[in-house]
Amino acid sequence: MRIACVQSNVVFGDPAANARNAVAKLEMLAEQSVQLAIFPEAYLTGYCVSSQADADAIAVPAGDDAIKTLREACDRLKMVAILGFAEAQDGVVYNSAVLLESGVAPRFYRKSHLPDLGLDKFVQPGNEIAVFDTHLGRIGILICFDLRAPEATRSLALQGAELVALPTNWPEGAEVSADFITVARAAESRIFVATCNRVGEENGFRFIGRSKIVHPTGRVLAAAGADEDVLVADLHLPDAREKRTVAIPGKYETDVFSSRRPELYGRLVETAG
Repeated sequence: MRIACVQSNVVFGDPAANARNAVAKLEMLAEQSVQLAIFPEAYLTGYCVSSQADADAIAVPAGDDAIKTLREACDRLKMVAILGFAEAQDGVVYNSAVLLESGVAPRFYRKSHLPDLGLDKFVQPGNEIAVFDTHLGRIGILICFDLRAPEATRSLALQGAELVALPTNWPEGAEVSADFITVARAAESRIFVATCNRVGEENGFRFIGRSKIVHPTGRVLAAAGADEDVLVADLHLPDAREKRTVAIPGKYETDVFSSRRPELYGRLVETAG
């Protein structure tokens, strides 16, 4: 599977403009035989708001015209795309990502771990971490701060995810997530991890870029700097199904799943106090 992470800036509060930019990128990537394109967190709407009223103002419903435009492009190009947006539903705002697959109705993930930052100060958390079956493979979606809780990625891996896609808005100060936690999450569960950050400035915040595509061994397949960029990598998904590492046959072998001791991990699901 050939995937791309489209590290880019965002037009704040203008879903139509962002959708047009995304369609142009999808058309370019289709010519490179890319099958899955990942865009940043809150890509369609922007992220940096300072009040509930501001969050409500930028949020759009799941059936917004911008999403319809992108769905039509994915159908036409026979591609899969993952994009973030502020979602409005029944008077509530969520930080969501949409999975658009050619010939399939849109599917959605809502960010479940919320920092005290920007849009996330004014949204409700999602209550499900699920794997999406696609014609390309089994894909899990997390958003930005979701990556900091190791249990979220491990949950997806235990459900059979081969790739975890992470639309993100890492601002200055989040370098450890981009440079180290991304790699750790891939290696600790032996899955592919693709992070797509944004760049530029928005309402007082500067975003750092540093998107990555990481192999289940922790090897970085592609990495971006601080400017707009498009990362492309070819993934051999069966690599994510092999949880055993054989360094020296019969002498040095490890298995990240069979070595687990769930009976020791009860504290992981207790409420912190």
